[in-house]
Amino acid sequence: MEEDVLAVTIGKNIMRLRRMANMTQLELAEKINYSDKSVSKWEQGNGIPDVRILVQLADLFNVSVDDLVREHAETPVMPKKTRLLRRIIINVLAVGLCWLVAVVCFVFIGIGAPSLEEKWLAFLYAVPASAIVTLVFSCIWHYRWVRILSITVLIWTVLACIHLTALACGVDDRVIPLAYLYLIGVPLQILAVLFFSPWKRAHLFSRGTKE
Repeated sequence: MEEDVLAVTIGKNIMRLRRMANMTQLELAEKINYSDKSVSKWEQGNGIPDVRILVQLADLFNVSVDDLVREHAETPVMPKKTRLLRRIIINVLAVGLCWLVAVVCFVFIGIGAPSLEEKWLAFLYAVPASAIVTLVFSCIWHYRWVRILSITVLIWTVLACIHLTALACGVDDRVIPLAYLYLIGVPLQILAVLFFSPWKRAHLFSRGTKE
C-alpha cells in the first residue's frame, strides 16, 4: 500500500516538473533514454522508476531526489497562454537590450569618431546578438522550431557581418571573393535543421527505446 502511495507521489512530481519545463512525455523520454510509455506509466502511478532514473530525473529538473519522492502542496498552474505571453515579453525585453547596446555604441562612436562611416555596423551586429539571446531562451523553454529559426538567423547574419565588416575594412571583393563565405552557411543550415528536427529525434528514439 505504501508503495502505491509512493508511486502516485513520484508520478505527480514527474508530471509537475515536466510541465514546468514545458516538455512533452516524448521529449522527457528522449532525454532519459526511455520510452514515452514508461513516462506515462510513471505519471499515472503504475510504476516507480529505479534509483538510477530518479537521480537522472533529479539532475534534469535541477531538483533533489527527495523533491521527487515527497509530496508537495498543490500549486496553481499558470495558463498556457499566460505563460507564453510572459516568455514572449521576456524575450522581447532581452532582444531590446541588445538593440539598446547597439544604439549606445552608435551614439558614442558618432561622438568620438564622427567621420567614421562604418558606425552603422553596430546595428548589424545587434541582429546575431538578438538571435543568440532568442536561442538561449528557446533552449531553456524547449521551443524546438524557435531554436531552428534562431540558429538560421544566427548563421546567415554572422556571415553577413563578416562580409560587410571586411568590405568596410577595405578588402577588395574583386580580389578576394567574399561572397564564397555564404557557402559555409549551407552545410551549417542543413546540420541545424537535421539536429533539431523532431522527426530525426523520433527516428533515433524509435531505434533505441527501453520499456
